[in-house]
Amino acid sequence: MAPLPPLSLYVHLPWCVRKCPYCDFNSWSGAAEAPRERYLDALIKDLDAAQDLAAGRSLISIFLGGGTPSVFTPAEIGRLLEEAGKRFLLADDVEITMEANPGTVECGAPGAYREAGVNRLSIGAQSFDAAKLALLGRIHSVDDINRTVSEAQDAGFDNINIDIMYALPGQDAAAAMRDIEMAAALQPAHISWYHLTLEPNTVFHARPPAGLPDDELSYFMQQDGEARLDALGYERYEVSAFALGGRYCRHNLNYWSFGDYLAVGAGAHGKISTAQGISRYTRPTNPQQYMNAIEAGEGDVVPAALSEEDLLFEFMLNALRLTAGFEERLFTGTTGLPADILRRRLEPLVERGLIDRQGSHKWLPTTTGQRFLNDLQAHFLPK
Repeated sequence: MAPLPPLSLYVHLPWCVRKCPYCDFNSWSGAAEAPRERYLDALIKDLDAAQDLAAGRSLISIFLGGGTPSVFTPAEIGRLLEEAGKRFLLADDVEITMEANPGTVECGAPGAYREAGVNRLSIGAQSFDAAKLALLGRIHSVDDINRTVSEAQDAGFDNINIDIMYALPGQDAAAAMRDIEMAAALQPAHISWYHLTLEPNTVFHARPPAGLPDDELSYFMQQDGEARLDALGYERYEVSAFALGGRYCRHNLNYWSFGDYLAVGAGAHGKISTAQGISRYTRPTNPQQYMNAIEAGEGDVVPAALSEEDLLFEFMLNALRLTAGFEERLFTGTTGLPADILRRRLEPLVERGLIDRQGSHKWLPTTTGQRFLNDLQAHFLPK
């Protein structure tokens, strides 16, 4: 049997002060009234089920996502991480990321979250233009962004990500570049720069805002932005992820490399490899239903095995995001499938200019393949 892939833990904290009109994540407004203590109790019970799935394997990363995890206090985050540490072996250099919106970090100063065990912050700035922040429904100001990053750095955080979006309503290429320049001026280790998309079941999808850039302008923004980030020293290692000095997000890189991940919290999804194969599992999406199920002792994980077609699709859905491509041995080692299954599906895409082959065992999307990534990934959808 091949060695098992790296293992991570994802924890979902679902509440926000207000849900943004573009957001399609499992997030719920009403953070002020959220039953945080009850939810944490449920998470800790859920960790017991995840511990069984870990089977003694160590965690390389923990990611606290949402929602807005920073609506939970440092003491609450500390309790959660302490309980996780009791149940899992942690790598000596474990990466522990917490998402935080600048408008809600007042639940605790960044230094207090660091003392609680968080060693990486992912700050949802989205834009450095006050008008665009208002249009996006953000509750923070540009000053809030700058202050939060500065306070985090003063507290000893040297691994900070800043999220920003482009192709915003009424935005031109110059404005998109200003957002990049202002984010880079704060010297974060990592910048996530991604296209605003109108996802189903969002306010923006139902009522698209006026002035959205067309496809051509968006593509020019993407090209200019990637060049600007490169000039600023940020290496693009994934479609929308850029890092200084190799400070890749270990947790997300594990996803994109088809590693394993445990998951606790409302709507969380896990993937686990065993000697019997690869399985997925999910948790109830609604926070109330999730807590009710855990409290009633209905938290047993029932994994569902992935078929060969599902494995191929899920591997390619992730691996095609990596700009450096992937080795065939990653595919065979993480899926357990033979390389010829992969080659049969990729070779026709080489002829179409969407995939490039380097040597005999490495594959990567071409520039055209990266531009039309969704279409490329769709080639691997199970029939």
